[in-house]
Amino acid sequence: MVQIEKMPQEFEDARAVLQKIEDAGFDAFFVGGSVRDTLLNKPIHDVDIASSAYPAEIKHIFKKTVDTGIEHGTVMVIHDGEGYEVTTFRTESGYQDFRRPDQVTFVRSLKEDLMRRDFTINAFALKEDRTVIDIFDGLSDLEHKIIRAVGDPHERFHEDALRMMRAVRFASQLDFKIEAKTLKAIEENNMLLGKISVERILVEFEKMMLGSKPNRGLEDMLTTKLNEYCPGFKDRSKELYQLTKYPLELLENPEQVWTMIAWSLKLTPQEVMPFLKQWKTSNDLIKNVSATLQVLSMDKNDQNERLALFNAGEANVVNAVRVAQILGMNREAWLDTYQNLQIKDTHEMAITGKELIQKGIIKPGPQMGQVLNRLKLMVINDELKNESLALLNAVNKLQKDD
Repeated sequence: MVQIEKMPQEFEDARAVLQKIEDAGFDAFFVGGSVRDTLLNKPIHDVDIASSAYPAEIKHIFKKTVDTGIEHGTVMVIHDGEGYEVTTFRTESGYQDFRRPDQVTFVRSLKEDLMRRDFTINAFALKEDRTVIDIFDGLSDLEHKIIRAVGDPHERFHEDALRMMRAVRFASQLDFKIEAKTLKAIEENNMLLGKISVERILVEFEKMMLGSKPNRGLEDMLTTKLNEYCPGFKDRSKELYQLTKYPLELLENPEQVWTMIAWSLKLTPQEVMPFLKQWKTSNDLIKNVSATLQVLSMDKNDQNERLALFNAGEANVVNAVRVAQILGMNREAWLDTYQNLQIKDTHEMAITGKELIQKGIIKPGPQMGQVLNRLKLMVINDELKNESLALLNAVNKLQKDD
């Protein structure tokens, strides 16, 4: 029997909920990833409670509840101003869409409930007295850093095909090795990933790439050919394998992740949009990756370097410098150049089109836009001081020259 020495505060705050359920004659446990992370001495984020009490019984025990997912056995209990989701032990059957069960049956057995979990390291239950219930030898797998499916891996992946992506994500996040039978089952069932929504795959993929060992996760993904069922990755294993030669653990955010991907696939900044649209990423991310790739694609002595940096903006310049570092290129100078620009935004120009019109220097129309753009470029390239008088003189000279 294993006992946790010190409960995280999040569990301490919720202990009264477990106690009240147990006082009513039912079993109640903390379950899920929060128990795993507690055993790994990592911070926890969610408190999930499983109980032998049926939803109607939970609602009878507590005065204040919310039916958050009662058809699946989940009731939110309000305790000390906090909401805690309590889910009845259950079994599931019939997975027509390889994601959601067609039928959920409430049961009184903790073991039956834990049998439907994905991996042994996620199938722990923690009692209110700090005792860890480990039915599937997850503690041994945790100690040996192994990701192993609960029971038959083929069954687990047919229940929810996203679990295959979760396996490679955990390999990256935890620096664990996927057990041989589980890995083989992923390879043999990889086509099921095509049944899963792109949005759900995206979440797991980005978490994997931003884990502590993304190279390991990516290698597992490629070995099992999961990439063949991801947007834009089919038949691109060779290019994606090239990424595993770089220190991907230095990646800091999704923009850098997708810039690395775009670079490895030799996408142009213009090709980024249709590629990422397939992944259903946000428009902001598409815009930022395109801008970052634009900077990264510059020649070292590009004549338009300052303009490209201005157009990209500070965050994307920082991203480009980091991706360049990962690729083994020293481009720290880009950040210095950007910081030394006289203006970082068009609105910082010392004169506006409105002022030029009011002073009778120029009339509204296409010519005004062209003049302002030429002024902006001259300021960006330090050919002109961003001062009102200097800009006015430059406008007069440009008009005379024209």
